[in-house]
Amino acid sequence: MNRTEKHQTVGALNEQFRALNSLFLINYNGLKVVDATELRRKIRAIDGRYLVVKNTLALRAARDTRVEQLGSYFQGPTAIAYHPKDVVALAKVLTEAAKNIPAVQFKAALIEGKVVPVSEIQAIAALPAREVLLGRLVMLLRSPLARLAGTLQAPVRNLALVLKQIRK
Repeated sequence: MNRTEKHQTVGALNEQFRALNSLFLINYNGLKVVDATELRRKIRAIDGRYLVVKNTLALRAARDTRVEQLGSYFQGPTAIAYHPKDVVALAKVLTEAAKNIPAVQFKAALIEGKVVPVSEIQAIAALPAREVLLGRLVMLLRSPLARLAGTLQAPVRNLALVLKQIRK
């Protein structure tokens, strides 16, 4: 890779890093090609990205971005996995891969701009999908209004039932 290509790679990576709030750093030492291909396929299936870049280029690209906080973890074989929107889905795919493929190990994670220890990645992967959480929130917000509407309708309904009984 010549100097121009490196400069272009760093520029492209820097643009990607600026747009990201969340990503995972993975140690892929000893990962077989078949397993790497399968992991890439699973990540692509959820519209995520999996990159393997030289650490020095990644560190240069990370300057003045949130990813710079992870600078100390760019040692040894490091892969970068990210999803522009759904971090939980990516965490689920990666933890499943880490269970099945011993060569895949988490180094660190950046979630919503904050460094997250490896021990908490399991908790993030256990969260329900974003749509499920939003649905639960809507139900919680809707519940008091539905109960109020039911309470307000009860006297009218009861009056109608009493009048119906009197008529019979």
